[in-house]
Amino acid sequence: MTDRAVHTELDLAARVVELTRRLAGAHAEAEVVAAHSAEALTRFANSAIHQNVADATTTVRLRLHVDGRTAGGSTTVTDAEGLRSLVERTLAAARLSPPDASWPGLTPPTPLAPDAGFDEATAGAGPRDRAARVRDFVEAAGGLETAGYCRTTYASGGFANTLGQAVHGRVAEAAMDGIARLAGADGMSRRAASRLADLSGAELGARAAAKARAGATPAELPPGRYEVILEPTAVADLLDNLATFGFNGKSYAQHQSFAEPGTQQFDEAITLTDEPLGTILPFDAEGTPRATLTLVENGTTRAVSHDRTSAAEAGTVSTGHGSAASRSWGPTAVNLRLAPAQPPAHDAGPTSAGASTPGPAHGTAGAGSSGSAHGTAGAGSSGSAHGTAGGGGPEAAGRPASSPPGRPVTLTAAGPVVPTAASPVVPTAASPVVPTAAGPVVSSAAGPVVPSARRLVAGMRRGLLVTDLWYTRVLDQKSLVVTGLTRNGVWLVEDGEIVAAVGNLRFTQSYPQALGPGAVLGIGTEAISLPDRWSGVRYTAPALHLASWNLTGNASG
Repeated sequence: MTDRAVHTELDLAARVVELTRRLAGAHAEAEVVAAHSAEALTRFANSAIHQNVADATTTVRLRLHVDGRTAGGSTTVTDAEGLRSLVERTLAAARLSPPDASWPGLTPPTPLAPDAGFDEATAGAGPRDRAARVRDFVEAAGGLETAGYCRTTYASGGFANTLGQAVHGRVAEAAMDGIARLAGADGMSRRAASRLADLSGAELGARAAAKARAGATPAELPPGRYEVILEPTAVADLLDNLATFGFNGKSYAQHQSFAEPGTQQFDEAITLTDEPLGTILPFDAEGTPRATLTLVENGTTRAVSHDRTSAAEAGTVSTGHGSAASRSWGPTAVNLRLAPAQPPAHDAGPTSAGASTPGPAHGTAGAGSSGSAHGTAGAGSSGSAHGTAGGGGPEAAGRPASSPPGRPVTLTAAGPVVPTAASPVVPTAASPVVPTAAGPVVSSAAGPVVPSARRLVAGMRRGLLVTDLWYTRVLDQKSLVVTGLTRNGVWLVEDGEIVAAVGNLRFTQSYPQALGPGAVLGIGTEAISLPDRWSGVRYTAPALHLASWNLTGNASG
């Protein structure tokens, strides 16, 4: 875990560069990355740890350009014979490869950005450290069935090329993701951090349990366009797809991306940056130093991510997003951050943080529509509801017209049920009450609503609170229309209060359109870091209040 280990990877890279010069000749261009990665994972299911696994690997990658032809190779055998074999195999492959007219050349000597800091305790964490957070998660769930993982990762690497660029760095990360289950309802909570000490298993477990308890007996809602609040865990999917397909330099160069730098394509509340320092090695696979990249500023697209190949095609410079696969799949920003809203100087009530208020439409009426809703009425629709195109009065939501505003209502197959003093109470942002086996217990966790979304929920007239999106697939890359499902908790919100759990829903939605000018009703003031399934990939996001989200059916069919 020491800085000496980092220099070991840099030494490996330098040795391969010298071998290449000897075997391929002084005219050959070569770049080498030597990277050591160590990942340790503690898994739990049925509220008990069932697996501890750890893996550590050092990989050396060589990309060689000789006589106008390019080839790459890699090895995990790092002794003298293994490194020589790597160079010989890659040289032989280059000689058999077709001419590479798009070769962009090598990165010249360039210094790295200042060190973002490194946590030795996270890099050296053991099973006992992770188990302590799992224990806290399980205990905080209060007897609910739990499952998930806690992981710690450490990476160090060195880069060298024949042009003289030589850099090295290291990084550590911790992440936890878990669910709590009650009577078929799942609640989820996840978090990523650069320090394991910053992860609270108790906080995550309490949040997951609150969501599970509030998700019992979900109702089904009809398809339509709904006003939604996406919690940070759902917003992460938007950032992932925007980065992979929209701000991808290769897609942009091939006119397959929606991105138009210099154009206001998003609501002015949207500012997106890629912030890799502290989460991934400080240089990319081509040796280009990484730095913060502003992709969208106050709604205006400013840039896309580039490696050296896509940058040369676009007539610009690399942004430090080269990878082993970027020439094939395009350079992708993997550490997107959506800027949160600034907290109000004075607490002026629940609608002061960008939350919706009664009045004319906050969204726009789509082509062929005559809606005057808070959401966007889709093409061909005539809705005038607060978020759904299919008509949206209280009865449409399964709520009696005579029910007092904010009174919790449960939707059942037999119709709406208004709770009485003897029946369970649905948690709300204002009065977080969660039922347990021993009876209702007031929770400081504000029921199923994460802190970043509380002010947004309190100001919502009518719409849905969505915890998570999954199984998302791109239907049209140019407009980035995505279909997928909600999961781990959806709730109907009316007049600032959660009134019922809702079953999972399928959606088909253009992500850029959902974030377009006038479509963002509010942004949470707290952004949280969220892990991906791959270490080194992290999305940081607040909650988002959107005018319209196209729900096309129920998950049940």
